[in-house]
Amino acid sequence: MNDILIFGEIRNGELKRVIKELVTAGRIVTEGTGGSIDAVLIGKGASDLSKNIAGLGIRKTFCVDDNLVEKYSTEGYAKVLSDLITDSGYGYIFFGATAMGRDLSPRVAARVDGVMFSDCVDLRFQDGRCIAKRPVYSGKLFVEIAPVGKIPVFITLRPNNLPPADSAAGETETEMRPSGVMEDMIRALATEIIPMAGGRPDITEAEVIIAGGRAMKDSESFEILGELADLLGGAVGASRAVVDAGYVPQSIQVGQTGKIVNPKLYIACGISGAIQHLAGMRTSKVIVAINKDSNAPIFERAHYGIVGDLFEVVPALTEEIRKLL
Repeated sequence: MNDILIFGEIRNGELKRVIKELVTAGRIVTEGTGGSIDAVLIGKGASDLSKNIAGLGIRKTFCVDDNLVEKYSTEGYAKVLSDLITDSGYGYIFFGATAMGRDLSPRVAARVDGVMFSDCVDLRFQDGRCIAKRPVYSGKLFVEIAPVGKIPVFITLRPNNLPPADSAAGETETEMRPSGVMEDMIRALATEIIPMAGGRPDITEAEVIIAGGRAMKDSESFEILGELADLLGGAVGASRAVVDAGYVPQSIQVGQTGKIVNPKLYIACGISGAIQHLAGMRTSKVIVAINKDSNAPIFERAHYGIVGDLFEVVPALTEEIRKLL
């Protein structure tokens, strides 16, 4: 029970970037347990994608790729993982706190009678057990939680909190594994995952987010935010007000009722800073606020603030960044 298993999520034919952060988490735990780190990839192209994580100190990568797990289903993937965990006796299993990770991890934990720690942002190994840190009360406080004599322990980690793992010594063995899934087990199937327009990164994993609020006049106004986001290789976000107004889809909403994000840079344009919005982005490494109202609450949270009209400031900022690049 000293070994670690990492779930590598495949999305649109690519491995989610968070897997390297999960390897970092695995190293933290195995330094205390003395165990090894294994990974499991499920879905179409798993074998080919396993090459992307070779050289990170992973002992073995299990690849499961047959027609019944080619597309995501909670029941099918849970069957694969629970069988693997039961057969190999892993003590800790790590998932990214993504839509798939949040859906899958508690189901697998229930199947193997494990304990579940969700949405963690940091962890350490102390006194023979893993201690995880997670936000509570919309991010106002953090708590530390640890298992009390019960394993396996399932942990989902929010992206962009731990540094990606660098290269490590040792070769990674690849093992093809049958899914063991029967067609009558599957009750719902994800037939298609539609990527964001413009090929921008997933907002939950983006290192830069340019977000618009109530001051945005219409959906066309978001084009100036998209231009800046594309220059910086980032994503576009929004507050609930503009989502409710129908300017942008709910999939890019940041806040208590939207996505929780943790980018290196968060530029809030015309966002007042209501507590519900702060709950989704307060842990951003650097927050820049652009707002005409010098008394807007967002300035209390921002590291840098610009008092001005976003329709003047953002294009000027975009032009200066374009010159630098």
